[in-house]
Amino acid sequence: MSTTTEAGALAVELSGITKTFPGVIANKDVDLRVRSGTIHAIVGENGAGKATLMKTLYGMHLPDEGTIRVDGREVTFRSPTDAIAVGIGMVNQHFKLADNLTVLENVILGNEPVGARGRLRLDDARRDIRALMESLSVDFDLDAPVASLGVGQRQRVEILKVLYRGARILILDEPTAVLVPQEVEELFATLKRLVSEGRTVIFISHKLDEVLTYCNEITVIRQGMTVAHTTPHDVDRRGLAELMVGSDLPNPAGRTSHVGTTPVLEVHDVAVAGASAGAKLALEAISFTVHDGEVVGIAGVEGNGQFELCEAILGLVPMVSGTVHIAGRDLTLAETRERITSGLSYIPFDRHREGLLLDAPLWENTMLGREDEPELSSGPFISRRHAEAESRRIIERFGVRTPSEQVPAFALSGGNQQKLVVGREMSTAPKILLAAHPTRGVDVGAQAAIWDELRSARDAGLGVLLISADLEELIGLSDRILVMFDGRITAELDPGRATPEILGTHMTGEVQGVAK
Repeated sequence: MSTTTEAGALAVELSGITKTFPGVIANKDVDLRVRSGTIHAIVGENGAGKATLMKTLYGMHLPDEGTIRVDGREVTFRSPTDAIAVGIGMVNQHFKLADNLTVLENVILGNEPVGARGRLRLDDARRDIRALMESLSVDFDLDAPVASLGVGQRQRVEILKVLYRGARILILDEPTAVLVPQEVEELFATLKRLVSEGRTVIFISHKLDEVLTYCNEITVIRQGMTVAHTTPHDVDRRGLAELMVGSDLPNPAGRTSHVGTTPVLEVHDVAVAGASAGAKLALEAISFTVHDGEVVGIAGVEGNGQFELCEAILGLVPMVSGTVHIAGRDLTLAETRERITSGLSYIPFDRHREGLLLDAPLWENTMLGREDEPELSSGPFISRRHAEAESRRIIERFGVRTPSEQVPAFALSGGNQQKLVVGREMSTAPKILLAAHPTRGVDVGAQAAIWDELRSARDAGLGVLLISADLEELIGLSDRILVMFDGRITAELDPGRATPEILGTHMTGEVQGVAK
């Protein structure tokens, strides 16, 4: 299928799209027009209906009302297969790669080239993928396992997957959520090459600076409806934020020191084995202390040991060496439950895999990790009335958009799922909070609310280990920033003097050392 369309023609036209779920109107009479050969941003607060609209375009939902046109032709999609057939591809925020397969195997998975007698034509696939890589100016070892790749490389593998299937229209959901500034620039260089060839990119993001810098046109969705279509030439950050949520952009800056003298988390000389026998250590000689009222930021490209560090502190992986003290107690050999009851709380990296039971109602999800609390249970019996009341309190306090605490977690938007997890973990009044990407995928209003909660809890004595890909968030909230690279702490930076560019240089291993 040709990758070119007449310049200025509409690649996608959605008219009057309405989609409802039980108790929720996700999209109401939405219009979207995307010109061919452009990067078109879709922005809006959590629960605004962005993801539902894109899932409808990708064939994951059938609209209740409205029409979809691709390249001027009306279409009906009953599955993603139908969308792929007309040249639409989608890269999800949560990657869909198999870590145990190679890059080549991941790219062709589900679309394997088969020759006579059912034999795979791997040489043909390798040639076609290399041609795509050359056109994008990217390079991979196609025989390397995906598990060995960094997050930026994995994202490009996802893009290769959809291009290999003939996609001319790419939907990218929060593609820069975990990228450092240098990787963001590389991604948009790739996207610009795609649009120069006549492809079209639909870009969902909460990062308004990127939207205004890299995108050609912008559609704003609020409360399930289209409220504006604009361009970066006609709107600024403040105006775009007001269109989205009716308020200005939040700012994490304005740190005031509240660091106490009592250690609430002490990690000393911790080492964790690699994923396979004979592999290098995943963590090597990690040592630091978090005091009461202190936010210690961890900066690093994803995959450099941050996840293993949290698992070691939680007691989920055995340590080769080292000790962990929580609130003054040596809990190196303790079970996870004892660590939690000693004051440890955890906002996980992946809310789907680690933070939620997606098929369970919200009131059950707000109980996770708290089942033994006297007000929520008595022996083997759960007090549903108290659990539901606690769930409603968290929903109201953290602004979770939902009809009630009875709906299943999967019915919430990603940002509202995140707010529920953050609310649950902070409602336990912990002494030390491991916060992994606490504002990933949330809108500017929710981001401000979560920052306020973190500041308020810090002022009351909470110690926070903050892991974030949002470098402005790290700089604005942290009292100290530690940089992790290749399983080690390679630098300590003063947030008052650090910039995203300086952090990015340290995170990619170009500079190692201490800057204060």
